[in-house]
Amino acid sequence: MKIAIGNDHAAVELKNIIKEHLEAKGHEVINVGTDTNDSCDYPAYGEKVGRLVASGEAEAGVLICGTGVGISIAANKVKGVRACVCSEPYTAKLSKMHNNSNIIAFGARVVGSEMAKMITDTWLETEYEGGRHQRRVDMLDAIEG
Repeated sequence: MKIAIGNDHAAVELKNIIKEHLEAKGHEVINVGTDTNDSCDYPAYGEKVGRLVASGEAEAGVLICGTGVGISIAANKVKGVRACVCSEPYTAKLSKMHNNSNIIAFGARVVGSEMAKMITDTWLETEYEGGRHQRRVDMLDAIEG
């Protein structure tokens, strides 16, 4: 799977861990995040991953900032993106099963590297259920206008 990954300065180390983890599992990773600890603006990286996912250039996205919140808000501004912040695997699983999330986000200051791997793996391994959930996903898409 082709996965876009983006991060700000707070998440360089965790981004590299997750990138390596995904590549070890055979995924192609498109790194559009920063690779330095110099202060930068997380919205730019959230938008980049959002646009790659929305356009189909990437099949999924992973975003990491201090909390995961700001960068996911930026991604969610892109039409077609359903980014979800998760701090544990259960939310990641249900975000895919029920909301058909296409980007996962978490915080480098919130979760450790092993938890981040579990969140990412759970999310990637989960399938969207469709069915009764599709009506609600359609409603979310309609809000975008």
